[in-house]
Amino acid sequence: MPHSTLTSERRTSVDDIYDYLHAEIVSLRLRPGDKISEAEIAARFGVSRQPVRDAFSRLANMDLLLIRPQRATEVKRFSLREIVKSRFVRAAVEREVLRRAAERCDADGAAALDASLAAQQVVIDAGNEAKFRELDYLFHKALCEVAQADFAFDVIMTEKSKVDRLCVLSLSKDDRLPVLLEDHRAIADAVKANDGDRAVEIGMLHLSRLDKTIERITTTNANYFEPADA
Repeated sequence: MPHSTLTSERRTSVDDIYDYLHAEIVSLRLRPGDKISEAEIAARFGVSRQPVRDAFSRLANMDLLLIRPQRATEVKRFSLREIVKSRFVRAAVEREVLRRAAERCDADGAAALDASLAAQQVVIDAGNEAKFRELDYLFHKALCEVAQADFAFDVIMTEKSKVDRLCVLSLSKDDRLPVLLEDHRAIADAVKANDGDRAVEIGMLHLSRLDKTIERITTTNANYFEPADA
């Protein structure tokens, strides 16, 4: 999910460069292993190299870029170890969020979840996968808000962004979106019913949907992974 600021007046060239590169990377228009020229990006945005370096640093902190002294910056390849670590952290946080959401869900929380689900259905009907990915983030944010743990969304967003590129590489994208929406519906139903155990059960199933994609991509796109993983 792209970086955002509170108002357009507070945006900087670093934000613009970051948002552009983040979108290029997570959409796989820039692929794992692709080189990125600091000079070319600076020229594209009409800025000095310093804002580009700052944007590169943000992306590197998200494990999306690999910055090496005296060598070209490149889009970071996947690491199976880091994927396992990221998913472990996210699962631990989401379990607690779902339990707390189920305990604390009231009429306002239920309405927020229902509105999110309705918006997701609209974009699925329109075949807009990019917009669905954005609404997917917002659904998980809504769950954190229902749980009165909005701070947890920062962790979820960071860990989720590390594996989002794998979702784009799925060979069955068109069939996957309705399944993900049904997972969201089941999660929301459990939360609204104050059934924490059921919410966690469906939440963990939801996270496991990526398992087969990871397994397939390690075979079909081995060059997208770090050498030790391939």
